[in-house]
Amino acid sequence: MLLAQIFAVAIFVVMFVLVVTEKIERQYTTLGCGLLTLVLVHGVGLRSLPAMFETLNVRSIFTVSFWYAGAAGEEASSGINWSTIIFIAGMMIMVEGMAKAGFFRWLCMNLAKLVHYKPIPLFLAFMVMSAILAMFIDSITVILFLAAVTVELAHLLRFNPIPMIISEIFCANLGGSATMCGDPPNIILGTSLGYSFADFLTNTGVLAGIALILVVIYFFLVYRKDLKQEEGFVLDPSTLPDPKESITNKKDFAFSCVIFGCAMILLITHAQTGLTVAFIGVLVSVLTLLVAGKDSWNLIKKIDYKTLLFFIGLFVVVGGLEQTGILEIIAEFIGKVSGGNLMLMVGIIIWVSAIASAFIDNIPFVATMIPVIKSLAAMEGVDLEVLSWTLAMGTDIGGSATPIGASANVVGTSVSAKSGHPISWATYCKGAAPATFIVILVSMICIFVRYC
Repeated sequence: MLLAQIFAVAIFVVMFVLVVTEKIERQYTTLGCGLLTLVLVHGVGLRSLPAMFETLNVRSIFTVSFWYAGAAGEEASSGINWSTIIFIAGMMIMVEGMAKAGFFRWLCMNLAKLVHYKPIPLFLAFMVMSAILAMFIDSITVILFLAAVTVELAHLLRFNPIPMIISEIFCANLGGSATMCGDPPNIILGTSLGYSFADFLTNTGVLAGIALILVVIYFFLVYRKDLKQEEGFVLDPSTLPDPKESITNKKDFAFSCVIFGCAMILLITHAQTGLTVAFIGVLVSVLTLLVAGKDSWNLIKKIDYKTLLFFIGLFVVVGGLEQTGILEIIAEFIGKVSGGNLMLMVGIIIWVSAIASAFIDNIPFVATMIPVIKSLAAMEGVDLEVLSWTLAMGTDIGGSATPIGASANVVGTSVSAKSGHPISWATYCKGAAPATFIVILVSMICIFVRYC
């Protein structure tokens, strides 16, 4: 066992270093380290084929409970979380269909028109819209379109788009923390521990709602002077784009809205219907492809396969840590440091998660921590749900502090730079880091008051 543990820790450390430094594309890093885990940890160290098969977890896909869990909810599993992989792939196809129909651009332009194209109301409205959209759609997609439209409007209305883009990124990450499908760490957490959409909405959703009010006020106070239009600028209505022009195909647009609505209803009610998120992901993707018709192959080609492969390799490496008992050792350490005190555990988990996620990808971090909090809850006799919501808020929000802390941050700053508005580390952190501190502090206090 000792040899297997040494192999598991060494592979995990190498994987993390390579993912952070980005010397090699991250999907190749995790897949390579995953293969090493299967060979060295399971093969050489543990010499256990059952442990290897448990980590690969392919058998679970062919069980009824994988697609229909009944009233009991989805079962937690170790190793590769195929529910997460299938659900994310399905949502990617649905979102690509919506984007192709012009849904996101149409929504942004209508909102801009609603606030009469004035920078400050636009700034406030786009922050709220970013948070709401990210509750249901991956934050990367939200920022990709929102940042592009923001730059376009900034050029038309003659104001600096950088403060607005930074605020949108932060609110997208915050909105993503509110629901199970809003952020990849939450999807992994929900499918691994069997939580429903409603579970997240009534727990992290409440925390995110309180934090959003404070964040909107904070960013308004910080950036209100930076959003002034150029002196002497007079808006020419004829230069403004018509929101209707954003719709590329009216039939596809209508169908994509219906499919999106169905997906949200199924996700909100999946605890009651027993339909798993894997089933919902497959259903919405099939409907989207049927509507797309001849263009369905183009939508399939646009799936972010690199991210899906990254997840698969990551789950295998983390599975090696779990099979060798390393994660239980970490849980025991946190238990000893906290002395079994729930409030101290919450404080350690939320701040360690937030600080770590500010500098490393929050996806591998949360995947590593899930078995840790499971072991911690079992050993110390504390409520697993409390530790889950703490971990979710720490990883989701901590990633907002720096330009590299979450994928949405990288996408937003890249769009801004390509449009001639580069965002430096100093500029980004000056606005986002204090906001991150505020949200983490408020979340911790709220968790103390509600659960401890």
